[in-house]
Amino acid sequence: MATPVTSLDQLNLAFADRFNARDLDGLMALNVDDVVFVPAPGQPVQGEAAVRGALEQFLGLNLPISMVVRHVFQSGSTSLAIADWTITGTGPDGSEIALAGTTADVAAYDEEHGWRYVIDNPFGTA
Repeated sequence: MATPVTSLDQLNLAFADRFNARDLDGLMALNVDDVVFVPAPGQPVQGEAAVRGALEQFLGLNLPISMVVRHVFQSGSTSLAIADWTITGTGPDGSEIALAGTTADVAAYDEEHGWRYVIDNPFGTA
């Protein structure tokens, strides 16, 4: 099992580390069971199979993600994390990829699992 994230400001960075390692199971471990993931603006998905499939599409670009945490806000075991991210480079089909966004993520903390995404909204400002 992946190491729990115990510091809120490390949640988005843990996502980037696991993304860049192509660790799909590690990425899934950063989510609560009923996480909402928004892989495209206005198109949320929920449920393990749908979230896993959406993450696989991003991993399929075979490009690294960079992540800079902008703000984290916490109230008890609930939080909001804001981070800027980019995925750029040449995709598997030879096309140039330039994706970027400012994620607005709701996370929850528990002793067993640490901080995990409840809503992972990578295009949070769209």
